[in-house]
Amino acid sequence: MRAKIVYFALAAVLVVYFVLVGSRGVMLIQQGTAVTIAFGASVLVLPFIGAWFLYQTTRFARDANRLARELEAEGGLPVDDLVRTPSGRIDRDSADAVFAKRKAETEDAPSDWRTWFRLAVAYHDARDTPRARKAMQRAIALHDRKPVRAETA
Repeated sequence: MRAKIVYFALAAVLVVYFVLVGSRGVMLIQQGTAVTIAFGASVLVLPFIGAWFLYQTTRFARDANRLARELEAEGGLPVDDLVRTPSGRIDRDSADAVFAKRKAETEDAPSDWRTWFRLAVAYHDARDTPRARKAMQRAIALHDRKPVRAETA
């Protein structure tokens, strides 16, 4: 719950920032010179890019949480039995062992969104965030019956 509160607080701060930046862009355009119009138009692009990124990130998180709730209802969420260091970080060898198991499961059932979800969690535990995100995107696409690119685990 704490993570959601932090996420929405930061999202609200970003929206305020987008409004402030957008207003500065409009003020620059209103100056009417070629240079200020060019700068103003450039500045106006930034809030749109930021809003698009915020939307995509929020949609991804919502979809991943939807799959997690469904998998939890089925009793299929991966159990967190990883070895941890005294500081609380996941032991790399423990994460690698679980990752190998999840990768094999995904290779055996490449069209099952559940295996891709569990693989995404294993990637995350192994601190490979880009691959974790791609695996979760694939799980979401498979769950929603959207076309996916042919890639291996």
